[in-house]
Amino acid sequence: MEFVKKGMVIPMKKKILINILVLCIAVLILGVIQRVLRPKYMNEIPEGNLVEEYYDEVKNHDVIFIGDCEVFSNVSPITLWENYGITSYIRGSAQQLIWQSYYLLEETLSYEKPKAVVYNVLAMKYNEPQKEAYNRLTLDGMKLSKSKMGAVKASMMEDEDFITYLFPILRYHSRWSDLSLEDFKYAFKKDTLSHNGYLMRIDTRPVNVIPKGRKLPDYQFGDNGYAYLDRITKLCKENDIELILIKSPSVYPYWYEEWDEQMVTYAEENGITYINFLDLVDEIGIDYSKDTFDGGLHLNLSGAEKFSIYLGKILSETDGVVDQRGNPEVKNIWDEKVDFYYTMKADQEREMEVYGYLKSYGAQAQQLEVE
Repeated sequence: MEFVKKGMVIPMKKKILINILVLCIAVLILGVIQRVLRPKYMNEIPEGNLVEEYYDEVKNHDVIFIGDCEVFSNVSPITLWENYGITSYIRGSAQQLIWQSYYLLEETLSYEKPKAVVYNVLAMKYNEPQKEAYNRLTLDGMKLSKSKMGAVKASMMEDEDFITYLFPILRYHSRWSDLSLEDFKYAFKKDTLSHNGYLMRIDTRPVNVIPKGRKLPDYQFGDNGYAYLDRITKLCKENDIELILIKSPSVYPYWYEEWDEQMVTYAEENGITYINFLDLVDEIGIDYSKDTFDGGLHLNLSGAEKFSIYLGKILSETDGVVDQRGNPEVKNIWDEKVDFYYTMKADQEREMEVYGYLKSYGAQAQQLEVE
């Protein structure tokens, strides 16, 4: 069969090929536009890059951390390596909700099988989705997979559309007026900002007042939170992975005794480990006048290194977690990571000396609103 167009005869096969070519070009152009329009989170809100950075990693870690800022600000995988030879990665993100942690862990296990998983339990306080801006910091960075689709469905607010997580251009199409040089510079390749998921901050803002928790009408964690904690527990047991629940040593948000008791009970009933490190601050050596960069919400570098040295002793005694510093292949990989770690530390120290404050590395005021 043939088609006649403007006096020309075009064979059907050729017409089909032309249509396919036009479609491919259109998809390519839309893909480029989408990459430009998506927020880059390089100079502000660097935690928006954490989930995505994992995919470029050599995936042979003995320990995987999941959870919110109380892992990606408080645990240093480089310190764990230098002191114990532990290979680890933090799959953390800002206000990571427990269902997001579950799906990130599920996805991680499709790439590698760690010997231990450490989950920070602060997110048990949330039983429902909270805010689109935080959802985006976690979910936009995930590769398209069954795990991502599950995480999106579990996380969406009522006014969100599922399709916008699969095709972010539908969400960010109005960012044209806000584009900066950063959006073009990092459209296809971003600089690495974290150290195996740890965001470094060397500046200090001490804790002035230890907060007291306001009385709550109900201290019981929600059914949805417990359902996903059960799924994390089951997933680890099915894969012969040691699950360790922790409460990181941050003074705010407040951690209630009633919440702590629930985690103690859950750990006992499920035969897993739970450690509240708020009870061990003095033993760890954390000094809240020196070891936090924001008044107690997160630890700074000195605090994270102290905590990691203490936590590393516990992890090193976990079955299957071994000292790999004697493995030349692994050591070569981590030698580069160590160099990057101390290069960034030196650069942050230079900024502090020159400006009297940390000018970059996410230290400026952050606004978690999706434009």
